[in-house]
Order: sequence, then C-alpha cells, then structure tokens
Amino acid sequence: MERHFDIALRELKEQLVTMAGLVEKAIENATIALQKRDLSKIQSVHDIEKRVNQAHIAVDSACLRLLALQQPMANDLRLIIAIIKINTDLERMGDQAVNIALNAEKYIKEKPIKPLHDIPSMFTETQYMVGEALDAFVKNDEAMARDVLKRDDKVDALKHKVFRDVLEHMKADPSQIEQGVTLILIARNVERIGDHATNIAEDVIFALTGEDIRHSARVETVREALK
Repeated sequence: MERHFDIALRELKEQLVTMAGLVEKAIENATIALQKRDLSKIQSVHDIEKRVNQAHIAVDSACLRLLALQQPMANDLRLIIAIIKINTDLERMGDQAVNIALNAEKYIKEKPIKPLHDIPSMFTETQYMVGEALDAFVKNDEAMARDVLKRDDKVDALKHKVFRDVLEHMKADPSQIEQGVTLILIARNVERIGDHATNIAEDVIFALTGEDIRHSARVETVREALK
C-alpha cells in the first residue's frame, strides 16, 4: 500500500511540473513578442507571472509541511530540498520572462537596430536547456541533467556575440544607443534563464546522487577557459 508520504511527494512533484509548464509558456510568449513584434503576447506574460508567483508560494508551503510533519530522511529529504531550490529558480525564470517582455515592448515600438540572429539562437538554446532540465527532473535522468550543464557555455558565447555586435552598431550610429541597450538587456535576461536551467540541472543531480556540483562544474569551466 502506498504511503501517505509517497502520495504527498508525488503530488508535490506534480505541482512543480505544472508551475514549470507556466514558466515555459511565459518564456515562449516573451520570445514571440520580440521576434514577431507581437505586442499581444506582452500582457499574457504578465498574466502568467501572477500564476507562477502563486504556485511558487504553494510549492514552498507544501515542502515545509512535508519537512515538518514527515521528517523525511536520505533520498526523500534530498528531493524535497531540490524541489525548494528548483521552485525558486522557476519563479526567477518567470521574472526574467517578464523582463524580456518589458524590454521587447520598448524595442518593437521603435525601428530595429539590426536583424535578430543571435538572440533567437539564444532563445532556442535556452528553451532547450529549460525543457531538458525539467525532463531530467521528471524522469530522474542524471545524464540528461549533465547535458544541460554542457550547453550553458554556448548561451554565454552567444550573449557575448550579441554584446559585441550591438556595441559596433551603437558606435556607428549613436542614435541607436537606446535600442542597442535594450537588446543587450534582453540578451542578459535570456542568459539568466539559462543560468537558472543550469541550477535546476545541478539540483536534479544532487537529488539523485547526493553530489553537490554547484561550484565544481563552474570552476572546471573557468579552468578550461584559461587553458
């Protein structure tokens, strides 16, 4: 017979997955708003963020109840700790989606500074990272989580390319400075979503193995860059 605790834990995971779906939709709508210059998607991002914030509180409350009433041990305790942290990263992804929508709204009301090439690539890569990190959580797949970590460098490289290209346009045409800064902010917002996806992947690995790789993975990345 399934334990009451197991039922509560399964329901908790389902709550988190539902919240994750909202966050993915907010990111998608923010992406469409910028790339298709579609102002109608802006409000939907704000509406979704309100639901994400409600879910954030509900998941945290459910986690605290389980910790207080069930006193879980070992694997179950690691999973609940990971869910608390993933919950925070999802809420912050929702905030970044709102930031993208706000900046997109400013950008599409004016003349484009340049064709959007690298930012759409950033969106594609980041959305893949988010989806894969969440799939790793649902499927308890350590290998999938580790693959997310490898993809973060590509997003960072694309962000740096956006920065360089936009700065060149701003130097050539100072009248485009405001639009250029807006694009730089959007690229930074997208990169932050990738960072949160990386955090989720690290938390999945912790929940599955007990290994805390948060700083070791980043230190290794720095070492490789310095070679």
